[in-house]
Amino acid sequence: MNITLYDISVWVFPLLIAITFHEAAHAFVAYRLGDDTAWQLGRVSFNPLKHIDPFGTVILPGVLLLSHSPFVFGYAKPVPVNFRNLNHPRLDMVWVALAGPAINIVLATLVAFAFHALPLVPAEAAKWTADNLKNAFLINIVLAIFNMMPIPPLDGGRVAVGLLPRVLAYPLSRLEPYGMLILLGLLILLPVIGAQFGLNLDVISSILRTLTGYVISALLFVTGNA
Repeated sequence: MNITLYDISVWVFPLLIAITFHEAAHAFVAYRLGDDTAWQLGRVSFNPLKHIDPFGTVILPGVLLLSHSPFVFGYAKPVPVNFRNLNHPRLDMVWVALAGPAINIVLATLVAFAFHALPLVPAEAAKWTADNLKNAFLINIVLAIFNMMPIPPLDGGRVAVGLLPRVLAYPLSRLEPYGMLILLGLLILLPVIGAQFGLNLDVISSILRTLTGYVISALLFVTGNA
């Protein structure tokens, strides 16, 4: 796969915007709900350098892309939240977790509306602008859907921990230190093992692609782009 400077120019900026707003939203909502840990560390910020994780944001997505992985993903530097400082720890944990995916859906919606302004862009910049908008639309939706998987430390896992009865929430929360290994196993290792036996075990990627497709169609319809 040959990645050109043009490819980088139309993917990096949308990706940085998506992860920066995602993490800043977590930090801002945590601050508003009583925990200033992230605020004190300067994470309520639109500076991408505050949120980039060298491995999760750059190396991992790059390796998956070059290896033709069926689903490319990555992660930013997690926002530190001391849930005991929140006004209502279990419920507020849900709001903090939802803030990231929610802002990505808002951004995707704004980008979809921006498609209507493309005829106003000068001809020499039209393709570059259109590709940035399309990639921003896709990245924000994929980031939101992927993060809502119910596996800690992903946002969906923390939402599940906050809403499930304690008898179920506690064992789920214990998975957090192993969450990324579980994800790598489900998304990469399991399909590879299945392929050795002639089985399609790429179930998680298929579910994520299907959900992403539904959200894309819904937002295009709502914003008049269908």
